[in-house]
Amino acid sequence: MTAIHDFIDNEVKSNDVVLFMKGTPNQPLCGFSGQVVQILDYLGVDYKGINVLASDELRQGIKEYTNWPTIPQLYVKGEFVGGCDIVREMFQSGELQSFFADKGIAVRAA
Repeated sequence: MTAIHDFIDNEVKSNDVVLFMKGTPNQPLCGFSGQVVQILDYLGVDYKGINVLASDELRQGIKEYTNWPTIPQLYVKGEFVGGCDIVREMFQSGELQSFFADKGIAVRAA
């Protein structure tokens, strides 16, 4: 395992909710990352945003870690949830809220 793989693995396993994204939660640098941030903020979920643009190694490493080609990538309790489209569809159907509840993650009541 590489150092970047270890870093990603540690972040995913030591934080309940992690979003690997372009930019930061306060300043997303792509529309897809921004959409996921909006959904998480709307739900009031406490999460850690990690800017993949900070390093080429990290940006490539996260894609290899999940074998998923796009960013953002959302992890909950060590489990890969998906990217923007999946998170948005889950949110719109109410499935995301149930998923967080099942994992013991507090969400704001709608």
